[in-house]
Amino acid sequence: MLRLRFTAEDLLRVTFADEPAPLMELGLAMAMLQQAMVPEFSRWQRRTREALPREAKALFGLVPPTARGPMFLDPLSKGLEDGLDLVLATPVTRLRAELGRLCPTHRPVTPWIKDLAARDRKAWQSLEHAMRAAHSALIDEPWSRIEAAFQAERAWRTRLLARDGIRTTLAGLAAGGRWEGTTLVFPRPEHIDAVLSGHGIVLLPSVLWSRPLVALHEDAPSILIYPAVTPLPLLEAAPADPLGVLLGRTRAAILDLLPREHSTSDIAKDLGISKSSASEHTKALRDARLIVTQREGKTVWHSCTPLGLELLRGAGADEKPKPTARNAVEQRSVNERPVRAARTPRG
Repeated sequence: MLRLRFTAEDLLRVTFADEPAPLMELGLAMAMLQQAMVPEFSRWQRRTREALPREAKALFGLVPPTARGPMFLDPLSKGLEDGLDLVLATPVTRLRAELGRLCPTHRPVTPWIKDLAARDRKAWQSLEHAMRAAHSALIDEPWSRIEAAFQAERAWRTRLLARDGIRTTLAGLAAGGRWEGTTLVFPRPEHIDAVLSGHGIVLLPSVLWSRPLVALHEDAPSILIYPAVTPLPLLEAAPADPLGVLLGRTRAAILDLLPREHSTSDIAKDLGISKSSASEHTKALRDARLIVTQREGKTVWHSCTPLGLELLRGAGADEKPKPTARNAVEQRSVNERPVRAARTPRG
């Protein structure tokens, strides 16, 4: 479990990041590449591991699969250059403290890490070259999609904050989130007990990470990284509509079907996708609290929640998502389908 212990001051000082952080996404991407296959990232993981330049792989020595590496590597910054300036200017005391925390808990103390801690010029040049190579391989090309998804996510969460309040919004950042008094709890394989310092917390969605992660700061706002609704591998290069930017085209198309109840088979048939793919996408929409699911015998039925309906209304009737996988026979509006008799809701 990840347990975030808030004070009253922290709850009053919750903010959203203004823009995505390129070096933060870089570190998360390097961590994701070392994890066992994550379903929504598996193809990206295989493809990217094969193409990653040898020079960039040096960062594996600093970034563990948990992404809990030294925080000086991934400051909040607007771009690569100002981010690297911050990294290269890390004070020696902070540098050694964070490398000491990393080793040997997550990584062995290698000669390169010793040289970094000693401020060896060649070691720091190799670190800069590794970060530039990794950024070029992992962040440069998809950056426009990362920015678009970030702004869509931020706009949606801000809207939820105004409607539902801070506690509901924070608990909804990831599947299974809940409050225990003033402690926010998220399911995780390992146990992390994080006590906030009263300086507040900055919410930072990531399209390259799959579970909540916190970067604690004693004298500044901490950072809560949480998975964006749709990960990078499912974000198309040219989204057709605002809802597609937030959810990805296929999930947006599924949500567009669900003002009227559909089974998993209905969704798969309508969109020309497999039932397993439809199940994965509906699970993600359910985790985001945009749809609800009920089982009736062997059939699983899905429909929009009030939040999902509101999101569809906000996207605009003239900007409905257009599925990419329908064939010529199946390209018809959901409104043309026969209306199924309403089922009696369960208690």
